[in-house]
Amino acid sequence: MNLAGIFSDFKDGKKIDRPTMVRVLEDVFRTLIKKKFGSDENFDVIVNTQKGDLELWRVREIVSDGEVTDDRSQISISEALAIDEDYEIGQECYEQLFLEDFGRRAVQAARQTLLSRVQELEKDEIFSTYSERIGEVVTGEIQQILKKEFLVKVEDQDKKATELILQRTDTIRGDFFRKGDYVKGIIYKVETRNNAPAVFMSRTSNLFLEKLLEAEVPEIQEDLITVKRIVRMPGERAKIAVESHDERIDPVGACVGMKGTRIHGIVRELNNENIDIVNYTNNASLFIQRSLTPAKVTSIDLDLDRKHANVFLDPDQVSLAIGKSGTNIKLASQLTGFEIDVFRNNQEYEIDDVNLNEFSDEIEAWVIEAFKAIGCDTARSVLSLSKEELLRRTDLEEETIDEVVAILAAEFEDNNN
Repeated sequence: MNLAGIFSDFKDGKKIDRPTMVRVLEDVFRTLIKKKFGSDENFDVIVNTQKGDLELWRVREIVSDGEVTDDRSQISISEALAIDEDYEIGQECYEQLFLEDFGRRAVQAARQTLLSRVQELEKDEIFSTYSERIGEVVTGEIQQILKKEFLVKVEDQDKKATELILQRTDTIRGDFFRKGDYVKGIIYKVETRNNAPAVFMSRTSNLFLEKLLEAEVPEIQEDLITVKRIVRMPGERAKIAVESHDERIDPVGACVGMKGTRIHGIVRELNNENIDIVNYTNNASLFIQRSLTPAKVTSIDLDLDRKHANVFLDPDQVSLAIGKSGTNIKLASQLTGFEIDVFRNNQEYEIDDVNLNEFSDEIEAWVIEAFKAIGCDTARSVLSLSKEELLRRTDLEEETIDEVVAILAAEFEDNNN
């Protein structure tokens, strides 16, 4: 019985190990036997997966004519001799069965069952294989563009293709893909969706950035440099803390590369995401100072118990410390684990200016905090900015801005009278 012709639509190209295929084939045909004969106890199913051959044998004890008490396990001598004239009473009779013996409908049902079983095995294989590949960077071709996700074809070493899912929430700012484009991402989870394995890839994961850096920096692969922490606002900015295990190696310089050759490729892959790489240290004050790069910090007051830091900078450094839409200070806080407030250096502060906290009876605390978040901790620092700038940087309502400005301006008018 040749399986290649009957089951060729599933047999060829299926990445299923031989023992598993044999087991499935045996199970399917034993089920076929049970339906026809009521039991499979006296049947042998022999599978040759290399040749695509399957043999079915019915085995029964030969007894004298008229002494058959169980036709499932016994056969009369006259019936046995019709199969092979050399049989004798007491021997086992081997009778070969063929597909046509089961009928067309039964064979078709077995075929459908086999296809279903193989499909389930393939699903299990995909789930198992890609669960082991979580954290691996892959490149695939955009096959289909849907409303909330992209379907990406990824091939393994055996050229076997699997469709991965890249959700739009896992893409970064500036990503724009057409069908046929190639996209790189990291496998970050495998789950079951609609009774089938769903493999998800991401471009926003911190691990994706770490793997890209690792691929560009041999010292990381050789464990001479360790990536201690990564924080990201995908497509906007990222901060990476690295540490060297060899005093002769500058970890930041090694990661950036000569004239930025190593980091530039990563920046391009991430659509020009700004990447700051800093030396990791256990010195909290120094680590905070480094994390606020490119701003230059004058001094820092730490509260280790509250994990809070007041950072003082020259006026022209405040905006650098905060960054566009507050990205720099937010990422610095995440990288260091400290809540960071920035303050302007002002030697004339006590005489010529007023701390915003002094207005807490007139201005709500959360509004004051919104101004502090952009480096405006005094009345004059707020008044020095235009209304348009305050609206853009604080996200406060225009009415609120007007009220605050009026209160602060009145303070200096009163002092001048």
